Amino acid sequence: MKKMVLLIIVVGMLGWALYDFVLSDNDNPSSNDVEVGIEQGQVAPDFELTTLNGETAKLSDFRGKRVFINFWATWCPPCRAEMPDMQELYENKDVEILAVNLTASEKSEEGVVEFVEDYGLTFPILMDVEGQVESLFQVSAYPTSYLVDSEGRIQYKAIGAMNYDLMVQEVDKLK
Repeated sequence: MKKMVLLIIVVGMLGWALYDFVLSDNDNPSSNDVEVGIEQGQVAPDFELTTLNGETAKLSDFRGKRVFINFWATWCPPCRAEMPDMQELYENKDVEILAVNLTASEKSEEGVVEFVEDYGLTFPILMDVEGQVESLFQVSAYPTSYLVDSEGRIQYKAIGAMNYDLMVQEVDKLK
């Protein structure tokens, strides 16, 4: 009887130790754990979209580079205002621009093509036809921009239009 009680106590203690180890490991993530999210300091969620040119682009393909993600639409006046500044930034700074068009809100894809031609945009235009990436990043105002460092972490978020000087200032902070 004493051996049985002792065995139950030992098994219980081992079970508790294992349970405690598993819980404490989840409460204190190691430095290797990556927190994915849309807040500053978090790794930006990966996505894949088709460009206006029919190619596919994934955010993770740009790991190791600084990335400016911009959510925009042709009908949005602040979006229209910041596009020339984004083009200038793309031409003058070492930064990738992923301009995610909120295609579901557009009258037609042809209108997006005309807009890009009219503004002389040469950076990738990604078409969010079903609004999945817009939802993933919880975009609620246009334009919304995320600046992502070379490690994939969000370092800056702007709701509303940015001017060239602010773009340069924030891009220069990225590593």
